[in-house]
Amino acid sequence: MKKESLYSQVSKEIYSVTDGENFEIANMSTIACLLKEAFDDFYWVGFYLVDPLRQQELVVGPYQGTLGCLRISYERGVCGAAAKTGKTQIVDNVHDFVGHIACDSLTNSEIVVPVFNKDDQLIGVLDVDSVKLSTFDRVDQLWLEKIVTTIFKK
Repeated sequence: MKKESLYSQVSKEIYSVTDGENFEIANMSTIACLLKEAFDDFYWVGFYLVDPLRQQELVVGPYQGTLGCLRISYERGVCGAAAKTGKTQIVDNVHDFVGHIACDSLTNSEIVVPVFNKDDQLIGVLDVDSVKLSTFDRVDQLWLEKIVTTIFKK
């Protein structure tokens, strides 16, 4: 099945399951699970949340996959870059990304989407990793941004 078709299908499932649910952690858990199940190339899918007690730091949230980093500074890694800039990061080869954090040595490519609430405050990032190089593109960016915007800005 084409990537766009998979995203169309899984986004409908996500919206259906999360309809009426306002608890962010429940929605994040659902998104991580359904995305991981839908895409064979998604090795790790999860959220890093803004830590309200530690400035400029993310803490691991709901995820599916191998052990993730517990904390990530806004100054480090792809997740930190997405949090710091507020912009989606697509990295074809994480080993070429200056400051990359190797939470799992099998990861080779990554997309990280900032997640904002209805007040446009950053609440975290959605991180998706793949063991393959150059897994993610503009299609992934558009769909993942749409999913997190639809769920968390309502």
